Amino acid sequence: MPDRPLRDQVAVVAGATRGAGRGIARMLGEAGATVYCTGRSVRGRPATPGRPETLEETAELVSAEGGQGIAIRTDHTIESEVEQLFARVRAEAGRLDVLVNDIWGGDALTEWGKPFWELSPSNGVDMLERAVHTHIITSRHGAPLMVERNAGLIVEVTDGDTLGYRGNLFYDLAKNAAIRLAFAMSADLHAHRVTALAITPGFLRSEAVLDHFGVNEDNWRDAIQKDEYFAESETPCYVGRAIAALAADPNVGAKSSGLFSSWGLAKEYGFADIDGRRPDWGNFFRRKVQAIVERDSPPGDFDLFVVRSRLYQAELDPSAAAEADRLRAWLQHH
Repeated sequence: MPDRPLRDQVAVVAGATRGAGRGIARMLGEAGATVYCTGRSVRGRPATPGRPETLEETAELVSAEGGQGIAIRTDHTIESEVEQLFARVRAEAGRLDVLVNDIWGGDALTEWGKPFWELSPSNGVDMLERAVHTHIITSRHGAPLMVERNAGLIVEVTDGDTLGYRGNLFYDLAKNAAIRLAFAMSADLHAHRVTALAITPGFLRSEAVLDHFGVNEDNWRDAIQKDEYFAESETPCYVGRAIAALAADPNVGAKSSGLFSSWGLAKEYGFADIDGRRPDWGNFFRRKVQAIVERDSPPGDFDLFVVRSRLYQAELDPSAAAEADRLRAWLQHH
């Protein structure tokens, strides 16, 4: 990138070890930023069973993209460690321009296919601590560096660009909480000209997803035969470029409190994924739903899940009232 619009900016990406967090850190580096990459997995001390990625690798990727990557092991469930993180940022950089909350850790705790009364309360509480409480205390200690300068951007990473139900009570609470955090923080930050917003990737080709399908980034299309929805997947760098574009936008404050998607921002700012594609998960998903309801053959369990998922979204969108009626009627017959 010959023009590096973030070359004088400092970012913290919380949850940068792998997945979206790593892609976001990389693309902030591509735009020239100094990026503090935080999380728990460092060389010799892995924190997630079965996953080899480390913060040091992420920091090296940031630097390779043209920025400066700095790895700091931080357990964001421990407030004292979060305080120490931002004390170091203040001492070394003297400023904070971008804070990205991408801490998750809930995959192993999500019990899909169960009603809420059959879910493990302890798993749910752990998920909310990892995916919501961590975001709160991280923003709590990062925001003052922005408030004192009357400038900055806080990004909450979620899953889904609507408030529709996500199929599991605790997962739904966690992902919708990230959206609400951005909304609530924006109200308090408005007077200080600091922007808070939420963003979602689409079907993410994370390291774990590629491993699940038995493919890599070079041959990922081979997995489409296993899951047709994978055809519209995106690399973690797509949402990374979306956040870099937001951070470089002098008018980003107009988006404060909003919920955005990688594919929607790609259209607005004109960027592509690192493979040159411009996946549009939102339109792709709606087309798939339409194909299911127009098909003559009986739907399978996954088809029903997909249609219900779209219905949950459409019911909250006044402009989609007619679609919601059609989907509701179709489900009543199946």
